[in-house]
Amino acid sequence: MLLFLMSFFPFVLFLSKTFPLPPWRELLSRFLPLFNKCELVSTRKITSLPMIPGNKCTVHGVENVEEPSATSLLDLPELVLEMVLEKLPPSGLSMMAAVCRSLRRRCRNDHLWERHMREKWGRVMAPAVTGEWKNHLAFDGEHRDGWLLSCIRPISWLKTRIGNGNDLKNSLLPDSVMARYQSLESGLLWFPAQVYNREHQHVGFLLSCYDAQVRYDCRTDTFLARYPPHGRRALVTEEGVEWKRLRAPPVNTCACDLHISDCLSELCPGDHIEIQWRKNKEFPYGWWYGVIGHLESCDGNEHFCHCQMSNSIVLEFNQYTAGSRWRRASIDRKSHREEGNETDGFYGGIRKLQSQDEIFKWRELWPTDALE
Repeated sequence: MLLFLMSFFPFVLFLSKTFPLPPWRELLSRFLPLFNKCELVSTRKITSLPMIPGNKCTVHGVENVEEPSATSLLDLPELVLEMVLEKLPPSGLSMMAAVCRSLRRRCRNDHLWERHMREKWGRVMAPAVTGEWKNHLAFDGEHRDGWLLSCIRPISWLKTRIGNGNDLKNSLLPDSVMARYQSLESGLLWFPAQVYNREHQHVGFLLSCYDAQVRYDCRTDTFLARYPPHGRRALVTEEGVEWKRLRAPPVNTCACDLHISDCLSELCPGDHIEIQWRKNKEFPYGWWYGVIGHLESCDGNEHFCHCQMSNSIVLEFNQYTAGSRWRRASIDRKSHREEGNETDGFYGGIRKLQSQDEIFKWRELWPTDALE
């Protein structure tokens, strides 16, 4: 506009020699509003520009003092930013990863997600889950790209989009802790666990737990369990398994294999144990809770008890009534492998309970009435 007016004045002077024009004061009064508008626009444009640190802008003789710029999250010191990210829940980390590439890289670090893995899945997840995860990736390797996209979509807070699909697949490593957590959370991954029996489900099997493959259902905050075939029965599936009925397998022994006992020489009356038991040799083993009892020849006086020196170990299952054939059993201390018959079942390996938490968990499941 200014250039146009500057080029327009010579033309006006030229016309003034030929045609009579109004006085200059009147002419300027007509053009003054145009100058005022031009001034407002130019000032608005200059003041709207971002401030450059260390520079000052002068508009119409008035010096603008530099205003402090807003502090972003990335302006925080590295240690402070790390502490902030450590306080975020998994949903917060997933959403924060969508802000920018720098936060995406930070929010997907394994050390941030390992704590969440321990807090939520540590009690029910054994180290074998890592093997299950690798097997899952190997089995689904041909369709890994499609699986990764579905891995981060099932739940509302996992629907965060970061750029386009290619960026997402390239940035989220399939073997990362974050990907494993999301796969568990969304129910894509079945993993091995052990499920305690409920009182109203299998009364005779109370205070026992069996191996199963489970997966999480985020809608109900429960698990779906698949038990291995029992004899000629097909695969059994159970829905609505609560967290309190789940535990990580304490040993790496398969449910069909005999656990090698390494505690037989030290067992003495009063010790809490778990022992493998199965109905017949077509069934998988389950783990049953019991205690070590005294021999019939011992009166139970701790000062005169020599049961630990005996070759026989008495197993007591006090959840059954006195006189029940399931109440007591005995095994050989030195040569115990698998003992039993088709009538009373087969007793397998023994593990001694060292943790008070394990003992307390069995006590929580204790029946209100003695079993027959």
